[in-house]
Amino acid sequence: MDYTQYFENAQAAGRKTSLTADKINEVLQDLAEAALTNTNELLAENQKDLHRMDPANPNYDRLKLTPVRIQDIAKDIVNVAKLDNPLGHILSDKTMPNGLQISKITVPLGVVGVIYEARPNVTFDVFTLCFKTGNICILKGGSDAEFSNKAIIKVIHEVLAKHHIDVNVATLLPKEREAAEALMQAVGYVDVIIPRGSQGLINSVRKNSKVPVIETGAGIVHTYFDESADLEKGTNIIFNSKTRRVSVCNALDCAIINSKRLADLPKLARPLGEAGVEIFADEQAFDMLKGDYPVELLHKAGPEHFGTEFLSMKMAVKTVNNLEEALDHIANHSSKHSEAIVTEDPAHMETFLNRVDAAAVYVNTSTAFTDGAQFGLGAEIGISTQKLHARGPMALQELTSYKWLVRGNGQTRA
Repeated sequence: MDYTQYFENAQAAGRKTSLTADKINEVLQDLAEAALTNTNELLAENQKDLHRMDPANPNYDRLKLTPVRIQDIAKDIVNVAKLDNPLGHILSDKTMPNGLQISKITVPLGVVGVIYEARPNVTFDVFTLCFKTGNICILKGGSDAEFSNKAIIKVIHEVLAKHHIDVNVATLLPKEREAAEALMQAVGYVDVIIPRGSQGLINSVRKNSKVPVIETGAGIVHTYFDESADLEKGTNIIFNSKTRRVSVCNALDCAIINSKRLADLPKLARPLGEAGVEIFADEQAFDMLKGDYPVELLHKAGPEHFGTEFLSMKMAVKTVNNLEEALDHIANHSSKHSEAIVTEDPAHMETFLNRVDAAAVYVNTSTAFTDGAQFGLGAEIGISTQKLHARGPMALQELTSYKWLVRGNGQTRA
């Protein structure tokens, strides 16, 4: 199948669509209302997808829509509408000795392609952020979310049509894998591709795309419980980081504990056991937990359990002798997404913040906060773990570029 028409229509929509900030916000407000109004239809289509997936699959929770989740999506859309428009900001403005007035202003990236897996909320998020920033979005969702994504794009198109806006500003490609391959080859039509999903998906897009890629990496997340850590804080932080939503990229994968605090490990892990979390512990941690942690949930860790993104009710536990060893372990196994320390030592706080190389680094709080909405960004298009252009939650500002405007009065260069 030839997908060129999809790309041409999207590009044409970008050239002819120019909306005021007020109009953009009006459309987004209407979309939030439409999401709520169409809740029953969205849930019915989502159920068709859920029926095809094993509930034990880590993606099942990501795929699932609920009335509360749709309400949260609507709230995020409203929050984005309320944020300042990021376009047309003057980043610099100067007049040169020859009289040229040179300014640098923010502009949209252009046509943004997003390839993602079983997360229908991403369809709403990507459109909302792209529309707010004047970008055109081409969406390639996973086949697991086929019915959900079609229902969502139908709602989006109905709102756009109501406002007499070309519906091609938001394009959902067919479910076939060939559509993703075509999108990655759409040089001249698509300005950037953002993959959102598993490490396998991200690696595939990075390897095969001829269009520039902004990576949103997998989350292999650690929390280090330091020698001076407060037990109550640590217990709550580790429990929340691991169990709030196990299928998301900011969920905890490995708790690192200082050997001087091993005696506190049973108390630290008790809520995890009650919640049914499987632990893969190194030898020291295993010996300390044995007899206290549920036997069916406690296993000895192998090398493969460190540096693993579990996306389920599983996690590893690593014992270290000091902060330096914790930093080394994180450096060797991190995906540079989110890392945390629990400590009461101010020097250790600053050392951790300064030396850990990750998009988000935490002291005495849960890694579950790595999220565009939680960072006051309204929503996110993904969490970038790279360093070029964008890092961390990608929201409005990260969906802009800039251009130079040069005003003269007949000047020529010698």
